[in-house]
Amino acid sequence: MKFYVASSFKNIDSVKYVSERLISKGFIHTYDWTQLGKASTIEQLREIGHKEKNAVIEADFIVVLLPAGKGSHIELGIALGQGKPIYLHSPNEEVTNLETTSTFYHLPEVEPCFGTIEELVDLIASRGQIEAN
Repeated sequence: MKFYVASSFKNIDSVKYVSERLISKGFIHTYDWTQLGKASTIEQLREIGHKEKNAVIEADFIVVLLPAGKGSHIELGIALGQGKPIYLHSPNEEVTNLETTSTFYHLPEVEPCFGTIEELVDLIASRGQIEAN
């Protein structure tokens, strides 16, 4: 199964960890945006945007690590529009706070995940094995 991880640059270490752990379990990463620095031109933004959009489209599911930025939420929207499963990791259960949550976090395609990053990876791996059988 193919995956994409969306988050902000603030979470780059967690994004790398999730990606590495999923790859070690046999999943295929569609695009690793953590290898890039911040874009410095509009052309670079355009190129990155194409790569990230295509990676979300190619993925069987996406993982969103909160807190996430505007680009991550656009990626979440692309995945929702395609009916893809989304694992939404919230380290502090902020998605249950009516003051700060998003309506889109509560759609059926979105599975909120609380707890550690390792618990998130284990959940995804167990779901991937179920779907592979």
